[in-house]
Amino acid sequence: MPKSAPLLTPVLIAGCAIILISFAIRASFGVFQIPIAAEFNWPRAEFSLAIAIQNLAWGIGQPLFGAMAEKVGDRKAIILGALAYAAGLVLSSFAVTPEAHQIYEILVGFGIAGTGFGVILAVVGRASSDENRSMSLAIATAAGSAGQVFGAPLAEFLLGIMTWQNVFLIFAATIIAVLAVLPLMRAPAPVDRTVIADSMGTILSRAFRDPSYTLIFLGFFSCGYQLGFITAHFPAFVTEMCGPILPGGALHSIGITTTSALGAVAISAIGLANIAGTLTAGWLGKRYSKKNLLAGIYLGRTLIAAAFILTPMTPATVLLFSVSMGALWLATVPLTSGLIAHLYGLRYMGTLYGIVFFSHQLGSFMGVWLGGRMYDLYGSYTLVWWVGVGVGAFSAIVHLPVRERRLAPA
Repeated sequence: MPKSAPLLTPVLIAGCAIILISFAIRASFGVFQIPIAAEFNWPRAEFSLAIAIQNLAWGIGQPLFGAMAEKVGDRKAIILGALAYAAGLVLSSFAVTPEAHQIYEILVGFGIAGTGFGVILAVVGRASSDENRSMSLAIATAAGSAGQVFGAPLAEFLLGIMTWQNVFLIFAATIIAVLAVLPLMRAPAPVDRTVIADSMGTILSRAFRDPSYTLIFLGFFSCGYQLGFITAHFPAFVTEMCGPILPGGALHSIGITTTSALGAVAISAIGLANIAGTLTAGWLGKRYSKKNLLAGIYLGRTLIAAAFILTPMTPATVLLFSVSMGALWLATVPLTSGLIAHLYGLRYMGTLYGIVFFSHQLGSFMGVWLGGRMYDLYGSYTLVWWVGVGVGAFSAIVHLPVRERRLAPA
């Protein structure tokens, strides 16, 4: 009986380390919303627009870094991404105008693209056996959630002992330091460079003509909208809208004494719950229809968001929402990337997933920007929540017609 291929490979371990640090920093930006706006007396929409631009740049950069990794090498693409990430953070730490923040967040967005899912999942996918691929993609995705577990609370802690500018500088040094694991990132090369140049256009053309690819692209929009809005605005939303933390209560006894701390812990709770949710999605994706699982996840998010906004907000409902939404948070990523690999093969998975991910980031841009804009106009996030409910229902519906079978070679 042949020996099974190992699940935990050096490539998977290194990829998890890079994604963990990248997403820990990325998940913390909502914590800076109030301190930066308060220091410069900016409207909420100004810093929201900076984060929204970051997400849009991430979406634009994802297929570019995916194609770069397939053309010139994965590690070169990751190094360039880390350098862009660090440069954006350093420059942002010296920015004193909204426009400067918004410009520098373009670099941060490209940095996330180069050190995030598009590049790393493609490497992990190629280095995994067919038997382990779905679970390997889930583990790498869960590493992003692990970063979210400590990213926001760490930023909240550091803001208590230093300025937000110094926190940005520490984060810049950290993303450079994680490049020490790059020697482990050795995956099978896709194909000879000349073959890539000749065939990438053909593969992309086939995907663009396939209605299923279009439906996957459209469906990923709501994932970005919901994640972008919650990551950027939930800490501030909780700080301003939640009831008081009662002395002597359960939360107070474990050190959560303010709604600001509760907001950071809520983001952490989302990440913690999503570790289990993402691993479960990877396990289920090996056994059941990925497109049906995706439809179910989007439906679940829709119902959870609607129930939360209709219920009076308390610290308990905030944590319940965080755990419930967290279980479905990034569960879409291994299923979406795995579905693309199943339909179109592994050779250009990074580029094809990157293009679909652009839809995700368009949604993220809208969620972040609209959140700040609606808050400044109406003093409330309610309308933005209901838009998220609507687009979630839309994504649940559009995944149902996806035809889950690989296209025949041209």
